[in-house]
Amino acid sequence: MDNWQDKLARRWAGWRARWLPGEQWSAWLVILPLFLLLQGFLAWHWSREPAPFLVVAEGNEAPRPGALLALTLARVAETLTDKSGGYLRNDLLPPGLLLDNIPAWELGVLNQVRDMSRALHRDMGLSHSRLVEDADLAAAEAAFNVPAESWVFPVAERELAKGATALRTYADRLGSGKEAAFSPRHAYLLRWLGDVEGRLALLSARLNASLPDHPVIVGVTGEASSPEKTPWWQVDDAFYEARGSAWALMHLLRAVEVEYGPELERQGGQLSLRAAIHELEATQQTVWSPFILNGSGFGLFANHSLVMANYLNRAQGNLADVSELLRELERPVAAARSVVVE
Repeated sequence: MDNWQDKLARRWAGWRARWLPGEQWSAWLVILPLFLLLQGFLAWHWSREPAPFLVVAEGNEAPRPGALLALTLARVAETLTDKSGGYLRNDLLPPGLLLDNIPAWELGVLNQVRDMSRALHRDMGLSHSRLVEDADLAAAEAAFNVPAESWVFPVAERELAKGATALRTYADRLGSGKEAAFSPRHAYLLRWLGDVEGRLALLSARLNASLPDHPVIVGVTGEASSPEKTPWWQVDDAFYEARGSAWALMHLLRAVEVEYGPELERQGGQLSLRAAIHELEATQQTVWSPFILNGSGFGLFANHSLVMANYLNRAQGNLADVSELLRELERPVAAARSVVVE
């Protein structure tokens, strides 16, 4: 009787004769490794995060108030589609389908873009004299709220490009003196900073939930007040989403410093804003490890999630100081309004 090796050899010979006759077998030995090598190179190239860009006005003339903030938001949004590999979160084919770090990074950037576009549309860019919303800002906010994974009807890349174009049109109208409004009131900046602080707190909580010794805190009602532990296969996703969110917020805060800087400097809040930007810059340091590690305590391995959470917590604390300053500036205004009403 034939042993199992002979049976396996005959089956292999039959399968090869049927599907890989003649020179096809030799061709496949060359094509398949080259295909895998190409996929690996593309995966490595597409996984490279975009470098930060300078937040400066375009052209030689000083920008009108609001133009730099709108252009910075447009450039942040354009980075999602213009970087290596383009927008990957809705990819259905390899290697984009197999990547998860950069798609998570894209989601973090997109969330910050959505928050700022909403603030521009509902507050900063609203014509309060006539209570008329800006059409370009409304179009931008609607475009950026496209489902992140949408690949058809609508295509996410086209919507993101449409939103960036609308922001540039709004900035051009501000610069040319056409009918466009930007109101740099502290109350509007305070409202956006509240959204940012909530976003940072949520990301920090998810990062802390990635730690191996993450405690579940039970409140007085008996319900857990801390998020559920992040599964091990989502630890890197939480890290890169926080990294992408910090990358986008870093640029937006630099633009906010230009738009609101003189007033904040007079009130002593610019130092806290710059400290928050510095903490966000620290989140963009090179990750030398091929994996996101979460060692325990003072163990042998690094704890990337804990380090990222600490940077975000410090940035959140500095922004909370700026918010408190803005609240103090708004209290006399609110008191004056109440006196007028009475």
